[in-house]
Amino acid sequence: MQKLEVFGANKLKGQIKISGSKNSSLPILAATLLSKKKIIIKNLPRVKDIYTMISLLQSLGSSIKYSDKTVQIDNSNQIKKIATYNLVKTMRAGILVLGPLLAKFGYAKVSFPGGCAIGTRPVDFHLDALAKLGAKIELKNGYIEATAKKLIGCDISFPGVSVTGTENIMMAAVLARGQTVLRNVAKEPEVEDLANFLNSMGAKIKGAGSDEIVIDGVDNLNGTKFSI
Repeated sequence: MQKLEVFGANKLKGQIKISGSKNSSLPILAATLLSKKKIIIKNLPRVKDIYTMISLLQSLGSSIKYSDKTVQIDNSNQIKKIATYNLVKTMRAGILVLGPLLAKFGYAKVSFPGGCAIGTRPVDFHLDALAKLGAKIELKNGYIEATAKKLIGCDISFPGVSVTGTENIMMAAVLARGQTVLRNVAKEPEVEDLANFLNSMGAKIKGAGSDEIVIDGVDNLNGTKFSI
């Protein structure tokens, strides 16, 4: 489509129901990996990336029931740590499982992401920040392998603003030992939504929506009910 042509001078009236934000939903779905408790998320939008993320979580061992914009997720038996190419390649947001898997298991293997139609957006910010938290990063055959006995909180200043980078490191830091301070972070509404979701599970995050986020690590996260 090259253009939209709009003919005005007509009065608008009526009501519509706004669905939840895709950009909020994807990191929140990835963040469910951090908890072994039952989680219910409502008002998910019905778009392809949501179904792809659900399939990715199922491939990692999540038990999921999905109906009428509501998903129920049980990760009590989720033990898989490898996000394969065939799913991650189709969706840029697939990289968001890296932080949760690493924080939860001390190991994650995630394919380099795809699905980006607006140019090259490397994941260097994600990897450099995880390394500062104590992770060992290796790039092998198109996969990112990250290992860490225990992530340790620290001060991280992002060299550039990255929404997914901010979200990934937020998720990793909630289970890190001690305090993590993230500077020059993204301030988009989806970052605030993710912080609210994580806090509803027992995380301790302050400052989301500003350019500095402070995270005090906790030992584990609870279940929750949350509406996008």
